[in-house]
Amino acid sequence: MDLIFAEATPPGRGGVSVVRLSGPGARRAAEQLAGPLDSARHGYFRKLARHEEELDQALVIWFEAGASFTGEEVAELHLHGAPVVVRHVMRALAMLGARQAEAGEFTRRAYLNGRLDLAAVEGLGDLLAAETDAQRRMALRAAGGELARNAERWRGMLVRAGALVEASVDFADEDVPEDVPVEVFQILADLSDLLEREISGFPAAERLRTGFEVAVIGEPNAGKSSLVNRIARRDVAIVSEVAGTTRDVIELRLDLGGLAVTLLDTAGLRDSEDQVESIGIARARARAEAADLRVHLSPLGVADALLWRPGDVVARSKADLGDGSGGLAVSATTGDGIADLLAAIRQELNGRVAGAGIVSHDRQARSLSDARDAIAAVADLPAEFLAEAIRQAAASLDKLLGRIGAEDYLDEIFASFCVGK
Repeated sequence: MDLIFAEATPPGRGGVSVVRLSGPGARRAAEQLAGPLDSARHGYFRKLARHEEELDQALVIWFEAGASFTGEEVAELHLHGAPVVVRHVMRALAMLGARQAEAGEFTRRAYLNGRLDLAAVEGLGDLLAAETDAQRRMALRAAGGELARNAERWRGMLVRAGALVEASVDFADEDVPEDVPVEVFQILADLSDLLEREISGFPAAERLRTGFEVAVIGEPNAGKSSLVNRIARRDVAIVSEVAGTTRDVIELRLDLGGLAVTLLDTAGLRDSEDQVESIGIARARARAEAADLRVHLSPLGVADALLWRPGDVVARSKADLGDGSGGLAVSATTGDGIADLLAAIRQELNGRVAGAGIVSHDRQARSLSDARDAIAAVADLPAEFLAEAIRQAAASLDKLLGRIGAEDYLDEIFASFCVGK
């Protein structure tokens, strides 16, 4: 492995900037700038210099191989947070033979060196992208190895079942308990139930990780853009008395009780001869159909029959001008009813994620599905075929953790990481 370096803190001016090195010679490179660093995991406040030119005064720490995030020898330089300081130090490191790290390369080395399994890497990526508490909690569970621990427990069940099957084949004429097949099938049935439970929770977990889309739909001048602006507490959409002002879908990102929600302000739904408005209406219908939830907004509080789906929310707009009739009513002018509307949306979405598990990526769900399918309908299989089905299920769990067959996913996974992580 090359010696790599990168700024681990966000670029720009700040209190402290951290430059991290990893790979063979990390300590030696740090010592060439800071002088001798005798003990690992101790902080040294040192002057950094190259060819007698002072670069900065910094806190320097190094970690021995096997005791660092990447599993390699690692050094960290905690610099003053001026971009010019960081540039000079990084230029000096390049002159010492280190190279700039690629996106996610530190984490990739942690995976390749066995410090993280692939499910934990995905959890770490989710944690870096988390916007809400719910996303943070789920990502921490994955990054902390909960899915790996579950997979190891499931794999242990397969090892037990496989050993019993192998024993029934290899020692058929010796003193092997007669109830071996019964125990094997019970183990596989229990495992199938556990896997099915995790797989069934995948759609909810995926939505929790990626966030929900909620489309605000209705006729022109129903108050959709005014409502979105009121929720945003700023003008994110143009509001006009002229019908058809909104032509494109406008997005507002919300943290709704811990759930990541993108609120969509859409074009008014009507028949129009205006070519540009018609395009906007077509986009509005497409996004509304694909959304997880729709808020049907109108002065009369009626739903669009063509776009109605179970769980949608219906609200009466311009409540400050209305007759006070029943149902959920909101006013973008006074703000009345908006808290109730958001609560109704949150309640519906919370119900949809109630069964969310720890499996939140399609790759993970496919691995579990492959394992479940491998041990499905094994009751009538000969022992030799049963043993092979168990081995295939175990291989699928190994793919889940990235022990085998992970090459196709690595570039895609690490492309979302920032440089320095």
